[in-house]
Order: sequence, then structure tokens, then C-alpha cells
Amino acid sequence: MKNLGYYNGTYDELENMRIPMGDRVCFFGDGVYDATYSRNYNIFAVDEHIARFYNSAQFLQIHLPCTQEEMKALLCEMVSKMDTGNNFIYFQASRACDPVRNHTFSEDSKANIWINIYPKEILDIYKKVSLITMEDIRFYHCNIKTVNLIPAVMASQKAKEAGCFEAVFHRNGRVTECAHSNVHIFKDGCLITAPTDNLILPGIARKHIIKACGQLGIPVAERPYTLDELFDADEVMVSSAGALCLAAEKVDGRQVGGKAPDLLKKLQDTLLDEFISNTD
Repeated sequence: MKNLGYYNGTYDELENMRIPMGDRVCFFGDGVYDATYSRNYNIFAVDEHIARFYNSAQFLQIHLPCTQEEMKALLCEMVSKMDTGNNFIYFQASRACDPVRNHTFSEDSKANIWINIYPKEILDIYKKVSLITMEDIRFYHCNIKTVNLIPAVMASQKAKEAGCFEAVFHRNGRVTECAHSNVHIFKDGCLITAPTDNLILPGIARKHIIKACGQLGIPVAERPYTLDELFDADEVMVSSAGALCLAAEKVDGRQVGGKAPDLLKKLQDTLLDEFISNTD
């Protein structure tokens, strides 16, 4: 298959898939999702992404119709049907289908499972990017990976129009995360990354960066940090499933980073080696 979709047991190419109008995600964005990549038909960090998916569903009282092992088996089966082994893998659960639009929901309803898979490579980890900053106007449950992404969509569009890769969110000067990435800094040989409170999504790539720092003997501080600290950092980095650890060279048009290139490359090399070794 050149691409592949799934909805509650129905498989087809994405352009042929149809979703019922009564699916609550259409009315309320009432769902959660997760995403990762495969290489050589092997899904990177699949167990971690599925665990976060189930955690998000639990926060919103969405009852998934299968176990984590069954979800993993389904994703692996679908990847095996693809023409190429290097793919983007998106999976989503919407709460249910209701015959009428109603804000409340039945507590025993079973979720609808969506999966989209299509060919895509992770980004070049050594590519430098530019960022912009924006006030974080999202709600206070950013730790839940919901499909309610309008603020992230608009922030991403503004970044694109500014010729930038990402938008860095902040709340009253405290850096939280980006529109679709986590953001970290190096300062004096230490990795500083925002804590996994309700203001950020606990990124899987973030988790692997912290793990890599441990392997390299790089100290890590999981604490709030400010825009002033970001502009003064030795390096500024963004991370996501498709961008393991990209360094920024400009933020809001100002030159940033570039002061710890050897440390940065050690981290990037370690992350890329892990991705390749786990997907060979």
C-alpha cells in the first residue's frame, strides 16, 4: 500500500476512508492522539507512544476498545502492509459516535480508533532552524495530547509566514514548549528543560534526550526557565518524534546558540544512533 488508513476495523487507502458525521471529534474535537515514525518497518519507541496515548485517554475518560498490546500489534500489522518501511504513523481515539450533538457523553461509550500511515522521513537532525516566540494562550491541560489543536495550528502558521520552523510558547515570560515540539537549552554544560507539569506535553523525544544526557554525563535540570534564559543560552534545541533534536540559530530574528557545538553534536549523534539502532 502507498498509504493506509484504519477506522474501527475498516482498512483502505487514506483517500478512500470515510468517517461518520456523528463522530464526536467532528463536533467537539473530543479525542486524543499520538504519533511516531517507522524505519525499515520498525516503529520507533512504539511502547512509549502507546503508553502516552492511553494516559491521555484516561485523563479524558475515553474508554479504549483494545489493550496496549493489541494496539501495538495493529500498528505493526499496518506498517507491514506499506510499500515502504519509512513512514509517519498517526493514531487517534475519538470518544464515540452520537446520533445527535450533545456536549455530555455516556460513561460506558467505547472509543473510535483512527490510524493514518504514509511515507515520511524524520528531519535532518543537524539542520539549523529559526524560531519565533508567542504568548501561550492554550488551556491548562497541555500534558494531555488532545486533538484540540487550533492554537497550535495558528501558531504554526504564523511561524511559517515568518519563515520559521516553530513557535516557542511562553506564559508571562516562562518558556513552556512549542506549537508541536518541546524546547530545551544548554547553559554552562547543563541541559535545562521545562518540567512535565500541566503546561507541557511530556514528549517522547524529550525523554530520550534526557536519557542520552545521562549516557553522556551531561547534567539535566528539569525546571522552569525564562525567555531571557533562552536568548542567553549556549544552545537552543527543539525536539519531537520527527525532529529528534534540532538546534536553533535565530529566535525572533536574533542570533542564538552556537556556543556549545561539540556538546550539541554529541547529543545529536547519540540520539540519531539510538533511532537507527532501534529501527534496523
